[in-house]
Amino acid sequence: MDVRAETILSDIGKAAFFYQLAKTRLQDVNNWDKLCRTSSTIFQITSFKGVDAENLALSNLIKIDIPGPGTSAGEGYDWVQIEKIESSDENHLDEWMGFTVRPCASPLHPQMGIAHFFSDLATSTFIVGRTGNTVWAEMHGRNEVPNSDTSTVVDGLRNAMVGWTAKIGLSFPQWKLLVDGLVRKED
Repeated sequence: MDVRAETILSDIGKAAFFYQLAKTRLQDVNNWDKLCRTSSTIFQITSFKGVDAENLALSNLIKIDIPGPGTSAGEGYDWVQIEKIESSDENHLDEWMGFTVRPCASPLHPQMGIAHFFSDLATSTFIVGRTGNTVWAEMHGRNEVPNSDTSTVVDGLRNAMVGWTAKIGLSFPQWKLLVDGLVRKED
């Protein structure tokens, strides 16, 4: 899955300023539902122990509350681990910042396996950037395979249903709302 949005500003100075806002929005994972203007999916940064946190750079997990029942392995949540945070500002015309996440076990029950509807082969990468006077946001989903390796039959069925609906594009609106929100000018 690949989702993109962009906003073109009148000059490079305004674009550089707006890019800083987009970067702040990207890192403010706990408020992505407000950016999306929907509370259908809630994202919460947590520590490696599952304790709610505020700072993306100092945390390594994101707890996700999607509509419908969650897994027993995740106590109702889907979990992803932040694998890497990267950025580049090599020149005055191009700069970007992003991070990649991968499904993982819940820190509360690691022995129950991956607590997500996708297997741990999947990754999602979220990026904001600026090229000249254009500020853009992207989400890239890769290797999105439903997680059938679960500790319970119910989790396996749930993951198959949610994973396949996401894979055929029903998660596209969620990610489109996010990338649009990351680069939306204030109303």
